[in-house]
Amino acid sequence: MLNLKDLCSGLPLDPMPPNRGRDPSMPHAPVRTPILTPEEERLALRNSLRYFPPTHHNHLASEFAQELRQYGHIYMYRFCPPVHMRAYPIDQYPCRTPQAASIMLMIMNNLDPAVAQFPQELVTYGGNGQVFSNWAQFRLVMYYLSEMTEEQTLVMYSGHPAGLFPSLPSSPRAIITNGMVIPNYSSREQYEKMFALGVSMYGQMTAGSYCYIGPQGIVHGTMLTVLNAGRRYLGSDDLRGRVLVTSGLGGMSGAQAKAAVIAGCVGVIAEVDATPLRKRHEQGWLMEVTSDIEHCIRRIREAKRSKTPLSLGYHGNVVDLWERLLKEYEMTDELLVDLGSDQTSLHNPFSGGYYPVQLSFQQANQLMATDPAHFKTMVHESLCRQVAAINKLSEAGMFFWDYGNAFLLEAQRAGAAVQKEGGGATEFRYPSYVQHIMGDIFSLGFGPFRWVCTSGDSRDLALTDDIAATVLEEISANVTERVQQQYNDNIRWIREAGKHSMVVGSQARILYSDQKGRVCIALAINKAIADGRVSAPVVISRDHHDVSGTDSPFRETSNVYDGSAFCADMAVQNFVGDAFRGATWVLSTCDRKECCSLVVLK
Repeated sequence: MLNLKDLCSGLPLDPMPPNRGRDPSMPHAPVRTPILTPEEERLALRNSLRYFPPTHHNHLASEFAQELRQYGHIYMYRFCPPVHMRAYPIDQYPCRTPQAASIMLMIMNNLDPAVAQFPQELVTYGGNGQVFSNWAQFRLVMYYLSEMTEEQTLVMYSGHPAGLFPSLPSSPRAIITNGMVIPNYSSREQYEKMFALGVSMYGQMTAGSYCYIGPQGIVHGTMLTVLNAGRRYLGSDDLRGRVLVTSGLGGMSGAQAKAAVIAGCVGVIAEVDATPLRKRHEQGWLMEVTSDIEHCIRRIREAKRSKTPLSLGYHGNVVDLWERLLKEYEMTDELLVDLGSDQTSLHNPFSGGYYPVQLSFQQANQLMATDPAHFKTMVHESLCRQVAAINKLSEAGMFFWDYGNAFLLEAQRAGAAVQKEGGGATEFRYPSYVQHIMGDIFSLGFGPFRWVCTSGDSRDLALTDDIAATVLEEISANVTERVQQQYNDNIRWIREAGKHSMVVGSQARILYSDQKGRVCIALAINKAIADGRVSAPVVISRDHHDVSGTDSPFRETSNVYDGSAFCADMAVQNFVGDAFRGATWVLSTCDRKECCSLVVLK
């Protein structure tokens, strides 16, 4: 196994490591199917070989060509390092500035097998949320960060390290862009080609920004969404005995089970892939698992009647679950579901983000690689069946919302009945969760505030939890009733968070707050570092999920009333502003921004 010093020494070329290929014990990304001409294949090879001296090209060219033909992308498995990939304590990284070490820590956390969806393909979550495009990029970035001074900035271009550039100590240590494609050339097919060529990369939200803190990062937002859905649709924030049905237990969607229980309701989450379902159960995020749909119906009815919080993972296709719930309603006149949504990765519907009900998991993975056109047809048929069941249950009194995963957009493209009569281009039969549920929170200036204790010590995390809760309790005494409700939700969260075994990977936490809360918490944590009560620096980050971090017309900016849903100025302004206001590293990806700062006592 490599140590961190060797890991940060650059590309190992003399000798090169053995090519072990894919590790069969790990989950792997579905095979990609870019349609490349022979000349484009040669171009993809030339682009991948640019990281290596000409003396190694002959040896590596055939190997990379084989990867391209077999997997649809050049991952460079040979250079996947034999290291225990995790967030090590910050003082263990070889570096010249702790700011660089904090970035190293977060990168390795994103690729920790306990955190990442497909670690060897450098995918953190969402099926295609890349940290880097290949392992040569990872090796070079770790080397650059180990050499970086506080008068240099690392420039990252869709996974490609452009190099270290002179800058000021007050400048960001890293500037990152991912997937910045000219609109007329931004179709899904063109993206697949550009990713295969190694010139563009989809960094998702916190994968390519190195800010992911595991599914906990979305647990709190999901809990707030469920609580506020109850208030808006059911007229109550007491969700005991209420049932939420949804799907997805992978990266971000894996948060749904834990969030449902913390909100007090019965959460039933369908997942076709046994691997993430098993992972969530072993991590304690899922209380129960079943592949028997009749058992699933019985447990829903029992938990609903006893008003017992429950997270139940159904190993099967969510379409089968929706259709079975509809059948139960038609047979008994009993509506077993109160709230419904979906968190399959429908931004990536034809490459593993959505599995059609007509096929088993294995059959679907095979068909998407061997006959993509037929697979696409089956996805569309499945979406139409799913929407048909949801529509009938909604007519019976179930409340459904789009969870920002492009479910309604892809359903519309499939021909499903999701149109809204007289609606605009971004309006559907069901609302976006931002538009109807989280929008009120965003309008008050609340958004996610995350921190990572770089010591890796759980005692530091417990102390920062207490600091944050105390700060919010002090502030909440002098705010309006609407703002106080949001503070109370967050105080409830942070006081309970440590009891729910939510740490996966780094010692991290999240809560939602407005600007006053964020500033006061950061200052209080910084004082605790100065006093020695917190033993090491703390990484603090903001993400896209707030009032102005994203320009995404079918999610955060859905149905903006001034007509600017398709404009991208807000996210760009966030990126530029964060870069000169002191952030340690800043990312802009497609239509959103992320920023992180390292709290270090000067």
